[in-house]
Amino acid sequence: MDIHEHQAKDILAKFGVPVPQGGLAYSPEQAAFQAREIGLPVVIKAQIHSGGRGEAGGVKFCRTDEEVRQFAADILGRQLVTKQSGPAGKGVYRLWVEAATDIAQEIYLGFVLDRKSERIMIVASGAGGMEIEDLAENDPDSLVRMIVDPASGLCDFEARELAFRLGMSGPQIGQMVNTLRACYRAYRDLDATMVEINPLAITGSGDLVALDAKMSFDTNAMFRRPEVAALRDLSQEDPREAMAAQSDLSYIGLDGDIGCIINGAGLAMATMDMIKLAGAEPANFLDIGGGASAERVVTAFRTVLTDPNVSVILVNIFAGINRCDWIAAGVVQAYKEVGMTIPVVVRLAGTNVEEGRRILETADVPIITAGTLAEAAEAAVKARPNAAAA
Repeated sequence: MDIHEHQAKDILAKFGVPVPQGGLAYSPEQAAFQAREIGLPVVIKAQIHSGGRGEAGGVKFCRTDEEVRQFAADILGRQLVTKQSGPAGKGVYRLWVEAATDIAQEIYLGFVLDRKSERIMIVASGAGGMEIEDLAENDPDSLVRMIVDPASGLCDFEARELAFRLGMSGPQIGQMVNTLRACYRAYRDLDATMVEINPLAITGSGDLVALDAKMSFDTNAMFRRPEVAALRDLSQEDPREAMAAQSDLSYIGLDGDIGCIINGAGLAMATMDMIKLAGAEPANFLDIGGGASAERVVTAFRTVLTDPNVSVILVNIFAGINRCDWIAAGVVQAYKEVGMTIPVVVRLAGTNVEEGRRILETADVPIITAGTLAEAAEAAVKARPNAAAA
């Protein structure tokens, strides 16, 4: 789960990270008010879940009240397309108005999960302001990496060593130690998967201040972090994925036209591979999980059908905890309730498979059945409306 820059800054400030004075605005009038309260000049930033806002025109330095109002009026309500947002862009519905900072140097600072070492890794660079992918490609020697031992946490001497490696000296070292330890505590205590400050600026007076911040969190841990879960902004997410999340379904939207309803992540991945081998592209990843009721299957159908590109639905169930008769009843119920107008291919295996197949065969709905995964994928590809023309 991602959150906005201003939310990440608020969290990090509570842990002790220095941030500039700022305020939130939802209209040009609010933006102008915040600018007057902070004091001009200010920097206005579009709040979207995407990097590359500056290059896309989502960040502006404003010296006057009129500049603030004009920029806010121009960008609010727009779809801001960045190099990370995809062609559809992200909607701009809120702005962060922030005091301008005298920047002498920019530093990149990131905390991520290193799956190889199974530890938190700190990645830093003296060439901040760039995306980490660009840093790794254009200036790999500037990257400093450090693995944190979870038994001891981030120690002062480790933080000082990192500050030295970034070329810091004098009072900056103590500030950097405090910033690093604050970021580490925020990551650890809130079940984060990423904490990034880019840039962490050294001001003209030699102080450190976080000018931008990103945080991502483990969605599976949000049941114990309600204060973080409340920060979720569904307007920044794929509406299909947002709808699925509300129904507790594991869903990821893709670009194909064959909708998938499957139980088990491994089987879902295998099914998508088989669809590609059969000559088509999956429209989504959807895992309905174990113990799915008929009502849950209906919800899965409704979720998949929110994608207008879906021309066929493939249901592939290997029942263990699940039961094939539950799934079959759900498929029939969904066909009738949703008013299905596209082909549906169903492959069942496992617990109560004979009863499940009987329900499908005796139902008064034109469902295509298959015995194996390969047969199901081929049937789904052939059932597409454009298959005959191809």
